[in-house]
This record gives sequence, structure tokens and C-alpha cells, in this order.
Amino acid sequence: MRNRIKELRDFYIIWSTQSLSQLGSAITGFALTLWMYEKTGSALSTAMLTICTYAPYVIMSIFAGAITDKFDKKKTMLICDLLAALTTVIVFVLYKTDTLVMWHLYVINAFSGLMNTVQQPASEVAYTLIVPKEHYQKTSGFQQLSRSLISIGNPLIASALYVLAGLDVVIAVDLLTFAIAFMALLLYIRLPEIQDGESNNDSVLKLAKEGLKFLKETPLILTVILFMSGVNLTASAFDAVLPALVIPRAGNGVYGIVTACSGVAMVAGSFLPMILPKPKDRVRVIYLTMLFALGIENFLLAFSRSPVLWCIGQIIGWVFVPLMAANQNVIMRNVIPVELQGRVYACRNTLQFFTIPIGLFLGGFFVDTICEPFMEMNKDNSFWTMLFGTGKGSGAALMMFILGVTGTVICITSGQIMKRYKYTD
Repeated sequence: MRNRIKELRDFYIIWSTQSLSQLGSAITGFALTLWMYEKTGSALSTAMLTICTYAPYVIMSIFAGAITDKFDKKKTMLICDLLAALTTVIVFVLYKTDTLVMWHLYVINAFSGLMNTVQQPASEVAYTLIVPKEHYQKTSGFQQLSRSLISIGNPLIASALYVLAGLDVVIAVDLLTFAIAFMALLLYIRLPEIQDGESNNDSVLKLAKEGLKFLKETPLILTVILFMSGVNLTASAFDAVLPALVIPRAGNGVYGIVTACSGVAMVAGSFLPMILPKPKDRVRVIYLTMLFALGIENFLLAFSRSPVLWCIGQIIGWVFVPLMAANQNVIMRNVIPVELQGRVYACRNTLQFFTIPIGLFLGGFFVDTICEPFMEMNKDNSFWTMLFGTGKGSGAALMMFILGVTGTVICITSGQIMKRYKYTD
């Protein structure tokens, strides 16, 4: 036990302090959303905050990964964290001088998102450098656990702090968590050097091309990434459809409970990679967990009218996501040479996550313009009403069924393709 703690000392320091800093950043982001909605009353204006943060992540990830591989990982993380913290200080100054307006936040969020785009692949490589190979699965579970806890905790903490103490206190907490993470990385962590002298002399564009070339020459990794891209398309469409299903039938309160069930399920599921033994076939785990999630959850929500069943569906849909993500992480760390990981992880980010905004748009579009009107026209048809109910929300139920079929087809088709590739740790 002592040897294990000693082996993972650096991981525990980075993981705990960086997770704390990420929680602080998430709290500020949520509080700014509350502040903007109070000022504008516009859902679109507040949604633009997320879009401005997410756009650099999708657009610039390929080049960000090349930057990560070109420069020192620790320095890259420190600089990105420092610049992101400076944007928080700017928000604080503008807020205290009563000059903070919407476009300030859009620009600041875009810049902060750019810093995260560069920092994220650097931190992934850092974890690879400090974690022994035999602990990849366990440490990936810890990473999934912290992400799950942040997703549950940040709205609660942010709402409480914002209402009770104001935005300036929220920002102060964010800066405190940043300082802890920054000093821990600066003073207590020493990352091993990567022997890859060629990348230091190559251009960022050339390095980015090398990341894409590696994916082209490694069909297993590319197939897993494209599979997850399809999963993200279906899951993000689900996120857009869920409120249209639940709120008209049960109200905001039940919607909050149903949504919270996904976070609780992910926290519970985060312990699975830590306690389960190494699977014989990690690729099989990836597509079977997603087949279980996308198939059962979508169909259960499509055909049920009970909040209890909706909650059960959310738990089924999300409990195995951390296990899937941990196995994907282990495969990528083992297959991708460490000197290429930054650029390849960044290519992964672009290819795997660009479908999320598309899915969000398509989910809402199909419900509003196709499924709800279709169910309204067929409200006297006993076949359709027996399956999906009547009134507002029945179109969303129909869309859930469509997503269930889509997700099942994606998982089965991708699973057959991935069976062609052999992988062993």
C-alpha cells in the first residue's frame, strides 16, 4: 500500500489540486451564467457563454496538441493556468467597477477556452509521464470521479455562493483554488523529459499533420474515436430532447431530479475502473457499455411516463460511462507513443467532440419542427398515442425512440468494425 502511494504521489498531487482548480473555474462559469441571465433574461445570451468557451476547443485542438508536443509540458500547463486566471481577475475588476457587459464575457470565455484547449492535452501527457503503466486504469477512474463530482457540485456550490455572498466571493474562491493548483505544480512536481528533439524544430503545422497521420495509420484508435464521435452526437441530441420530454409532463422540479440522477450514476460508476480487474478485451468493453447505455436508456424514456422510470433510465445510461472512458484512456496511453500524445489527443478532441454542438442543434430542431408537429397531427391515432402518449412531450418521446434506434445501430455497426483490430495491454 505504501509503495503504491509512493508510486502515485505525483499523480495524487496533480489530480487533487487540478480537480480543485477545475471546480473553482466551473463555479465561476456557472455564477456568470446566473449573473448574465439576471441582466438579460435571454437564454440565447447565456448559451453563447458556453459556445464561446467550446468553439476554440473544437476549432483549435489540432494545433494546440502540436504546441503541447513542441514545448515543455509543465511550463505549458503553468502558463495556460496563469493566463486563464488573469482573465478571471479581469472579470473581477470589470465587475467591481460596474463596467462588465456581455461582450466582455464572450471574449474572455473564448480566450479562457483557448487556454484550456492547449492545457488539456498537456495535462493528459503529464499523467502518462508520472503514472506507471499498471496503474493506468485506476488513475483513469480517479479522473472520471473528479469530473463527475465537479458536474454535480459546481451548480450547487455556485448557486449558494452567488446568492449568499455575490459574484466577487465566487471569483475569490476560484482564484484561491487556482493558486493552490499552480503552486503545487510549480513546487512539487517534476515531469520526466521526453526525448523527441525533432519536434522542437518542427513547425506547429507539421506536428499537427503528424497527429492526423498517426491516426490514419492506426485504425484501432481512429475507429474508437469515430465511434465516440457518433456516441457524442446521439448523447448531445439526447441532452437537447430530455427537457422537452420531462418538463411539459412533470415540471422543472422533476427535471432537476432526473438530470441529477446522471451525475449520481457517474460518481458511482467512477469507482468501477478502480475496483474491477483489467478486462480481457478493452475494445469490447467500450462498445458494449455504450450499447447498453444508449439502447436501454433512450427506449425506456421513450415509452415510459413515470419519473421513477426516467430516473432509472438516467442511471442506466450514465453509470458505465466512466468505465468506458477509462478503458478508452488506457488504450490511447498504451498505443500512442508519449512523444506523440499531445498532438494525437488534440486531434482526438476535434474529431470526437465536434459532433456535440451538432447533436444539440439537431435534437432541438427535430423535436420542435418534426416530432412534436407529427404527434399533434396523429393525436387521435391510437397506435402512436399508445407508444408515445399525447400532448406536448409526446414528440420528444418519439425523438427518444429515434435516438435509441440510432445509438443501437451505431454501437452494433462500430462493434463489428472494431472486432477486426486486436489490442492487448
